Amino acid sequence: MNYRFKVLGAFLILSVLIQCKEKNKKTTEVATSATEIVKKEEKIALDHIIKEVPKGVVTPSGMVWIPGGKFNQGAVAQDNGAMKHEKPAHKVAVDGFFMDITEVTNAQFKKFTKATGYITVAEREIDWGEMKKQLPEGTPKPHDSIMQPGSLTFKKSKTSVPNLYDFSQWWKWTVGANWRQPLGPGSSIKGKDDHPVVHISYEDAQVYCKWIGRRLPTEAEWEYAARGTKENTLFFWGDDSSNLDKKANTWEGEFPKTNTKKDGFEATAPVKTYPPNGYGLYDVAGNVWEWTSDWYNVNYYQELANTKEIAVNPKGALKSYNPTMPYAKEKIIKGGSFLCNVSYCASYRLSSRMGTSLDSSAEHIGFRTVASVKEVKK
Repeated sequence: MNYRFKVLGAFLILSVLIQCKEKNKKTTEVATSATEIVKKEEKIALDHIIKEVPKGVVTPSGMVWIPGGKFNQGAVAQDNGAMKHEKPAHKVAVDGFFMDITEVTNAQFKKFTKATGYITVAEREIDWGEMKKQLPEGTPKPHDSIMQPGSLTFKKSKTSVPNLYDFSQWWKWTVGANWRQPLGPGSSIKGKDDHPVVHISYEDAQVYCKWIGRRLPTEAEWEYAARGTKENTLFFWGDDSSNLDKKANTWEGEFPKTNTKKDGFEATAPVKTYPPNGYGLYDVAGNVWEWTSDWYNVNYYQELANTKEIAVNPKGALKSYNPTMPYAKEKIIKGGSFLCNVSYCASYRLSSRMGTSLDSSAEHIGFRTVASVKEVKK
């Protein structure tokens, strides 16, 4: 597992799950793209983008058809809060696909675990041999009292936090925290069947997808779908953030000290609580972060932009690269969560993205699934 612990000042929890502020470090490694770049003489390929549901294909229950098309992926010009890894914007085209209307809920995940007996990463014993592979050489083993199954849970600060780069001020490793007990021992999801499932690692999401016959979206698919019918706007509803509390489940007030709960919730909200986007998708902004299948590589966007061509159905970089987390293997998560605040990354923006280690989980990470036409039975 990939965690950084802080034990008596000697360990920090090894996770950038909430690393919404990017350190401005110069990088030298160049990402290797897994994207099919359309050459000038191959522009005709764009004419074959799947836009409509093929005849005889039925939309799966709980999903909606996302018509194929082109868009600019990445930060829009008017976004003064965009981070370096959201730039530069680049042209992308994607085939049409089906996507879950909502994030996977506790009820859906419960059905999966009952049918398969699956045990999530957060519920398993920690393997120090595997963990230390992602830590600097010579890192001492944390105390056995900490090396227990669990996950990251949020904790409010009692005072104002001037340094929002130090996420250890509001995250703690909680032994016994998992999707069944989101706040740790004694907590439960009773009465929350319609809330998004959390404490989900990338592996957990992948296994669920395999069971249900679907997959995780690529980053390009996710962002394209989340945009809905809007072009070049900060949010799925436009550029106006004054009515954010009516549009998404985020943090109102002073983060991480005071949450006014103006949107009605302090933690997760039931799916479909807030308005859907133009494609009928709920919670593409806020509530919980969502896994995608792409590796997080800080050089990838620049590489795509350098080609000056349009990327067709891009699948991301071939490998993970994050200079601030050199030992971690990270995938991209999108959408922000109930913890996102205007003063701390505002990740309910469409272009917002974050790298998260494969086996990490936390109180605000979930997922939704997609299916290509060929993956849906006629």
